[in-house]
Amino acid sequence: MSQNNTETTAITQAITKGTHHIGLTVPDVKQTRDFFISALGFKQVGEKPDYPAIFVSDGNLILTLWQAAVPCEANTFDRKNNIGLHHLVLQIKNSTTLEQLHERLVKTDDVEIEFSPELRGGGPTKHMMCNIPGGIRIEFIAAY
Repeated sequence: MSQNNTETTAITQAITKGTHHIGLTVPDVKQTRDFFISALGFKQVGEKPDYPAIFVSDGNLILTLWQAAVPCEANTFDRKNNIGLHHLVLQIKNSTTLEQLHERLVKTDDVEIEFSPELRGGGPTKHMMCNIPGGIRIEFIAAY
């Protein structure tokens, strides 16, 4: 029983079907769009210039990139102290592609590699973590 005397019945099957899109607020929407297009092969699928916002997709997932109103006054990403996004995880098709992505990101401006591709737990899954332009933390994972 909850405090307002209504009973809650547990849902036995998920009512959601996965992710439709994820919205990220960034300090420079065009720079972040360019990262997703050039480094990851995403396509721009829309925009809302008056917001401004740009929508990019890998064909499965849509990311909505929202421009921070006053970037120099915005709180920077802090996975340990802010409520909300800790990191975004994008699946990569295999470990070879993950290694190639790592090589590309090491040479990409404003990308900070947190750790290079490594086994996750006892393996065989491999992953890496980085901060992309604008400071969003992304994990790339090649799951088996």
